[in-house]
Amino acid sequence: MTVSSSDMGNGVQLIQFSGQSATQSFSRTFLPEIANAIDKGLSNPDVRAIVLTGEGKFFSAGADIHAFAKSIEDGDSPQLIRELTGVLHPLLMRMRQSPTICVAALNGACAGGGLGLALACDVRIGTPNAKMAASYAGMGLSPDGGTTWLLPRLVGDQTARRFFFENQIWSAEQANEMGAIDSLVDQESLVDSAVVLAIKWSQWGDHTKEATKHLLDVQSVQDFETHLKHEQTLIEAAGTTEAFKEGVTAFIEKRRPKFN
Repeated sequence: MTVSSSDMGNGVQLIQFSGQSATQSFSRTFLPEIANAIDKGLSNPDVRAIVLTGEGKFFSAGADIHAFAKSIEDGDSPQLIRELTGVLHPLLMRMRQSPTICVAALNGACAGGGLGLALACDVRIGTPNAKMAASYAGMGLSPDGGTTWLLPRLVGDQTARRFFFENQIWSAEQANEMGAIDSLVDQESLVDSAVVLAIKWSQWGDHTKEATKHLLDVQSVQDFETHLKHEQTLIEAAGTTEAFKEGVTAFIEKRRPKFN
């Protein structure tokens, strides 16, 4: 099995890409497997957080270059690209819009669409072996996988421009310094650390998580007055939830709230 799922307890699901799903993630064969595994987690009400990780040297190395070469030979490269982005891009939207917290546990290199998958997660934790690369320019391609939208929000516009136009490869330390990786841990504790982080971030009510993710995504494209109205609409909706009732009750009773 190239994409495996494991129940880590406390509402956390671990999805691991192994073999060719890590080295050739974005192919007609493996990308649907990856999307299907993540979608199952996103649609499961018992899963509050998903941890994504890879195997060996790779988290997700992006496209199958040999498939690209064949598509050029066959004259259907636009069709191949359309198919792959047609699976990846809606998946990234579902991850960003879901109340499920997504954690990227970066064991190794992520490149191309694999970089987009990592950046689309809510938080990234890596080992010293983690690397980040765009790799599009060297292939004669423009970026995809949401990388030109996601990366500037983490590291700033000009840093992202240098990354893409200089075809840079960031080490784990560089990515951590820039803000593209949130924290670094040793290889042996990567998954355990990611699960702890997943539990911490996913403990809140579903509306709180979904609305917070949404507001953070749209804040840079709205003027302040519009954003305030947007916040007002969502916090009014929050006032009707069981989580709000539990939060207020727990505060009065001087205990920790239980949103699960």
